[in-house]
Amino acid sequence: MDDNTKKILREIPKIDEVLLFLKKDAVSNAFSKDLVVTTCREVVDKIRRSIIVAGEKGKQLPSAITVEGAAVEVKERLMQLRSYKLRRVINATGIILHTNLGRAPLCDEALERVVEVSRGYSNLEFDLVEGKRGLRYDHVKETLCSVSGAEDALIVNNNAAAVLLALNTLSEDRESIVSRGELIEIGGEFRIPEVMEKSGAILREVGTTNRTHLEDYEDAIGNETGLIMKVHTSNFRITGFTEEVELSQLVALGRREGIPVMDDLGSGCFIDLGRFGFDREPTVQEVLQTGVDVVTFSGDKLLGGPQAGIIMGKREIIGRIKKNPLNRALRIDKLTLAALEATMQHYLNPDDALSNIKALRSLTEPLKEIEGRAKKLLGLLNRASIEGLTFSLKEGKSMAGGGSLPTQEIPTVLLSVKTLNLSTNRAEERLRGVDVPIITRISEDELLFDLRTIGEDDFSFIESGLKIIAHQDVC
Repeated sequence: MDDNTKKILREIPKIDEVLLFLKKDAVSNAFSKDLVVTTCREVVDKIRRSIIVAGEKGKQLPSAITVEGAAVEVKERLMQLRSYKLRRVINATGIILHTNLGRAPLCDEALERVVEVSRGYSNLEFDLVEGKRGLRYDHVKETLCSVSGAEDALIVNNNAAAVLLALNTLSEDRESIVSRGELIEIGGEFRIPEVMEKSGAILREVGTTNRTHLEDYEDAIGNETGLIMKVHTSNFRITGFTEEVELSQLVALGRREGIPVMDDLGSGCFIDLGRFGFDREPTVQEVLQTGVDVVTFSGDKLLGGPQAGIIMGKREIIGRIKKNPLNRALRIDKLTLAALEATMQHYLNPDDALSNIKALRSLTEPLKEIEGRAKKLLGLLNRASIEGLTFSLKEGKSMAGGGSLPTQEIPTVLLSVKTLNLSTNRAEERLRGVDVPIITRISEDELLFDLRTIGEDDFSFIESGLKIIAHQDVC
């Protein structure tokens, strides 16, 4: 270490000096003394390490390190702790069930119920009629079963948990027969074979990637078979020379052999979307009508509710799953339950669900209505006369997202924003940094705002955000 580096190191402010300086600032009073001291140590240590590394690499050393400079960095770190990391964002991408942006936004009634139930105590596991302990699942089970035709229902914290719990209950240390073409990978690089392995089930693959026949399942059945499992490929499609076995055929096979049949439906659609021009997507009701023993699906995909894993089916099978000790580790909390109950209330009338479940409304909203909203936003921005930005409308395509309707492109209207004084990439980055971040997409050097995922209540944030990035460029 050279003499110059040693000299700079001796000039680093002492922690007591930084603390004394911070005492003059009201910011430090908003945090505990221990936290302020710890943060001071971290900042001073960081300064020391950076000087040592710079000296070793022959880089330019700082000319002076002041107490005030160190205190400013301490304050910035402390204030970052005060800022919320999980925040509302504007989804202008056109991906309706955007996994990275929280998938399905909750309906108004679900939000109200979450607030009401969490404000104080609730009868989460208390039977008000009998005056004794009850089951949390009973609050939404009746509605789920009435809408779907299932005999019983259980809710856990997501669909991967639902699959894990069902497999562990029905096929631990026994074989689960699955078509090779259905061994999908779900979000976060989790794969069905890995979930099966953790459940204790033994994977027995049958068929090929593109073709599986009933005979393949029949030949695989033996003394070690615990379950026949079908997985709906909700996040991809194989086309061309393909064949798969219908669920009804597997149910019939399972009954003949005395083996339970499970369908991992994934998306959990309760509404026939075919009448809106979408590709065929099996509904929960249709799947249960086959007589399948158990079906699992997500609460925050096409159902349009909170993140949850829903397990439905035969009363005897669901009863066994409920008794599994893993169920306690995977169960939902009162907030998820409140949101799911309110969401399912809308499915008592399908038209009500289409009008009030935000994900369904975005999927099925007529293009004419989106055009009208786009013109309103365009007029608002043109009147704002934001220097350095130009606006226009163009046709585009939205996506369902969330591993749902993977090949479906949905007609939409895009607001195109061209930046005159800064790069499109820089503008996109700055929009992610405003108070209510705006997430857009870029194509052909244009910022694109998809009106299928933008509501009128987002307009003021978009106008404000665009004004801010334009002003930053001027400055």
